[in-house]
Amino acid sequence: MKLRRALSVSAATAALLPMAMAAAPASHAAPAEELPKCSDLDTGQYHHTLVGRSFGIPESITLGTHWTTYTATLTNASAKELKSFELSAKLGSHVYNEGERDLSPYGDLQYWDTSQRAWKTLRQADGKARGTIPGPKTLKPRESVHVQLRFRVSKDLPLDHAYDAFTGLTGSFADRYRDTDCTADVDQVGGFYPRKG
Repeated sequence: MKLRRALSVSAATAALLPMAMAAAPASHAAPAEELPKCSDLDTGQYHHTLVGRSFGIPESITLGTHWTTYTATLTNASAKELKSFELSAKLGSHVYNEGERDLSPYGDLQYWDTSQRAWKTLRQADGKARGTIPGPKTLKPRESVHVQLRFRVSKDLPLDHAYDAFTGLTGSFADRYRDTDCTADVDQVGGFYPRKG
């Protein structure tokens, strides 16, 4: 079961989206860590609970200090309230072959904190550009969250192989599937390729 869904970018509707996430209480605890992943209970039937869109991720970016800003949104498309809701964002690349590297340690990823009116950096202890974003703990039917993000990739990134890079927003929530409590993750990511200036 694929829980990832990326919708096409529409410049016409980009202006309709808020450019920052509405202020909401922070939740830094992972939702129900002891629960299995809903994707592990796959029966081939997929329900579209959380859908997303992103605007502003180009097909390619120039390595260096210039920031690329984009907006991502996730909407509860179901008739039920999503519990233990958590937002996170990431910047990285898929690694397919031996010798390839993830570009994440060479990148910077930030989100706009509406309460402090400042950009906040997302960085894990292992150096990867990703992390949790403050957000609502529940998401009601037809309710959306909007997050403004920006990223860049250092000139130090070796271009000795092609990078299938991506950045975007993930929504996690508690669900019930096949009579079992589980957690679901839905990504709204956009792909890009890094290039020298």
